[in-house]
Parts: sequence; structure tokens; C-alpha cells
Amino acid sequence: MSAITPNAGNHEGLSAKDSRFVNVPELPWEDTKFPGVKAKTLLVDPSTGLLTVLLKMEPGARLPDHEHVLIEQTYVIEGELVDPDGVCSAGNFVWRPAGTRHAAYTPKGGLMLAMFQAPNRFFERDGSVKDMLDRDWDEHWSRASNLQTQR
Repeated sequence: MSAITPNAGNHEGLSAKDSRFVNVPELPWEDTKFPGVKAKTLLVDPSTGLLTVLLKMEPGARLPDHEHVLIEQTYVIEGELVDPDGVCSAGNFVWRPAGTRHAAYTPKGGLMLAMFQAPNRFFERDGSVKDMLDRDWDEHWSRASNLQTQR
């Protein structure tokens, strides 16, 4: 199994079939490359690109032009998430089909649970394509994305 919860200290020594209980308050908020956006990685599988994160966005924070490579799901816990298609407010859920592309922002700030079958592709002004941690998307995720689409 290649899925992990980074920074979860209580997972060492577990067998492949043991449940992974995650003490979310003990996980650190990690900075992303986007001002005012922090994340707690709850689960990541580097071999497939599967990713579940808590996202915390300060008022006015933006996620610039990006593509959802495969299905993306977001449950808004607090605040709201806005894009050209509409507003997803607290207590509501939005999912986006593979290949959708947009920018999103939080005028009031927000806390969201986001689940990705593969990490988003962010399009940079210089023509490069990165992930949320500013790594080259193709280098880190193209193989995993190809595996997902073949299933």
C-alpha cells in the first residue's frame, strides 16, 4: 500500500490491513504556493494521485487557473467557494468532472474538505504546469493520472 497520511505519528508499525486513524488537530497546516491558502493532507497515494485535504482559505484567497484532471469533490465546512459557475456555501457540496478548468476564490474565506482522484494542474504564466506545492505536474503525477484513466 502506498497511501499515507504525512505527519501522522501514530501510523508507524501498522500492518498493511490496519485502519489508519488520523488525529486531524495534530496535523500541521502546510503553506501552499497560493497566498492565504493552507492545507492539511489527510491522505495521499503517490502511486495513483489520490488525494484528500482540508483546505483553509483566508478571505480573498484565490486558486488561479487550474484543471481538474479527474473528478474533484469539495464539501464546504465554513465560508464559501466561488467560481464562474456559482457559489458553494457552508454545508454544501460541489463536484467537478474530469477535464474541467476554472479559477476559484473565497471572498469570505473558507474551510473545505477536498478529494481528488489526481492533483489539479495549475497553469503558470511561463507556460509550465505545476501542482499545488509548486512541483512540476508531469514529473510527479502524469504516470499516476495515466494509471487512473486506464481503470
